[in-house]
Amino acid sequence: MNARVLVTGGAGFIGSHLCERLLRRQDEVICLDSFDDTYDPRIKRRNIEPFIGEGGFQLIEGDIRDGELLNNVGRNLPIDMVVHLAALTGVRPSIGRPALYSDVNLLGTTRLLEMVRDQGIRNFVFASSSSVYGQRDEVPFSESDPVDHPISPYAATKIAGELVCHSFHSLFEIDITCLRYFTVYGPRQRPEMAIHRFTSLIDKDEPVTLFGDGTSKRDYTFVDDIVDGTLAALDNNHGYQIYNLGNHRMVSLSELIDGIGKALGKTPRIERLPLQPGDVSITCADLTHSRAGLSYTPKISLGAGLRRFVDWYHKESNSSFEDDSCSILEGTA
Repeated sequence: MNARVLVTGGAGFIGSHLCERLLRRQDEVICLDSFDDTYDPRIKRRNIEPFIGEGGFQLIEGDIRDGELLNNVGRNLPIDMVVHLAALTGVRPSIGRPALYSDVNLLGTTRLLEMVRDQGIRNFVFASSSSVYGQRDEVPFSESDPVDHPISPYAATKIAGELVCHSFHSLFEIDITCLRYFTVYGPRQRPEMAIHRFTSLIDKDEPVTLFGDGTSKRDYTFVDDIVDGTLAALDNNHGYQIYNLGNHRMVSLSELIDGIGKALGKTPRIERLPLQPGDVSITCADLTHSRAGLSYTPKISLGAGLRRFVDWYHKESNSSFEDDSCSILEGTA
């Protein structure tokens, strides 16, 4: 084994892909996940099912806010590196539950950093978000841009997480890298996220709800590229750094829906509604810094990525598990 890596949120969308890649390169993985009910926990369990029983993989069920649990993990399982992905995610849900988002995302991150400090771990990677940039019209977004005007509680918790990380680096000389992910998609994407939700609706010939006029633009990034950048950060973690991980291409919401329709071979039906609070009109990653520091170069185009996602979606839709879980999720949305 090369290293023992603690991955928080390791059963989730990005986390399960990262665990898979770490195992593939012969690292030992400790996956910490709470399996909360933000979405059907069976989906997360299915994400990591292939790793259970595999040499080098260990699952711990628990909450990052549980200081006693974290201390036990740190004392009993010597850890070389930490990738902190666990969080409550999503801009819109955070508006209704700001205190909970602050509790999980900020207190949980601080508790985890305390364990890292106490156990002398020197390599910590924190998953931040492009949401920290807030509403702005000038693109691309650079790591040197100010991030003092978040427009959602979720974004505010990610900014606060970066600041707490910086304080622990300054005080305790922990090497910390914060990665600002830009709209990640791909197989295992959470059911409530736009590409997964749109794919399901279009495939069933149901109307897609479009908030706004469809001109808002996002920098959609395939999960394999995100994992490449995250591994590069883990292997080149020195001092305190912030990197954008995106695709450096802006795609409008209307173009995205058309692309999903093409990948499915269907014509989408649209229902338009007003813009929702907390949504930004545009995102685009400046990759100058991440290219220089991580040799990060995204490889997967949106068209290729959507085809891969639709292939995965069709395989999952053919299982009774996926059919059942989708009906539960749609009924509770």
